[in-house]
Amino acid sequence: MFGDFTAFDLTAGPDRVPIHGVRGGAGPPVLLLHGFPQTHAMWAPVAEELARDHTVVCTDLRGYGESGRPESGDDHAGYSFRAMAADQVDVMSRLGFDEFAVAGHDRGARVTHRMLLDHPGRVTRAALLDILPTAYVYGNVDRALATAYYHWFFFIQPADLPERLIACDPIGYLHTLLGGWGSGLDAHPVPALASYERAFADPAARHAMMEDYRAGATVDLEHDAASADAGQRITVPTLALWGASGVVGANAESPLQVWRRAAADPDLVTGRALPDAGHFLVDEQPGATLDELRGFLLPH
Repeated sequence: MFGDFTAFDLTAGPDRVPIHGVRGGAGPPVLLLHGFPQTHAMWAPVAEELARDHTVVCTDLRGYGESGRPESGDDHAGYSFRAMAADQVDVMSRLGFDEFAVAGHDRGARVTHRMLLDHPGRVTRAALLDILPTAYVYGNVDRALATAYYHWFFFIQPADLPERLIACDPIGYLHTLLGGWGSGLDAHPVPALASYERAFADPAARHAMMEDYRAGATVDLEHDAASADAGQRITVPTLALWGASGVVGANAESPLQVWRRAAADPDLVTGRALPDAGHFLVDEQPGATLDELRGFLLPH
């Protein structure tokens, strides 16, 4: 899927979690982070083209794909966005990059947002694909959002209730997720889909994904509140993209306005909705997503 890219495995973060990834190309470094329920394979449709101008690094978040699945702790902090961001910053350091751009989708975009707050000196530019800030989502739940994001409230139930229910038909359930957020299952390339299926077939991976969501509803909100109290804001150019026919695009308030409030200077944030796209922008509209990323990431 990644042509001449080279695979790597590094231990990263304060708790030394194995992180799997691939690297290719040459030029300014850019880190690409996937979301739920995917792996780094989601970036294959755009990674090789980006590698014409950049050194591209795609990794599996802790708990996902071929990366390690550490214990989460009673407070779920082992799967907080803070822990995931620390992993990725450490990976980039070990690859020789003190500064780099980041593009994240879904949970990977939430990791990117936390990285912007916790490691502001490391990130030069950031792209956030099809999310609104976690605290904003929880603070603005209505019937439409709860219906579309039902899994947020299902996955955070105490272990191991969601895990046992999903175990009845894990691959069938995975397919409903991948095919149910504005795209059909056939939007996902066959090799990438196989990567998602391999990971989701592992009970330990499914538990780690649930812990990611449990952290999102607990310790991550605590971190967000502390950052807000401290006046932390996005301080680098940031691109927000979302699918015009997805849940983010249906938000009562413009996603661009929401993200501009999260920045020290609203003019730092640009972005738009991609037409004919739901949640999985890279899979549904790889050409349009690539154009937006290349235009944003190339030197200005």
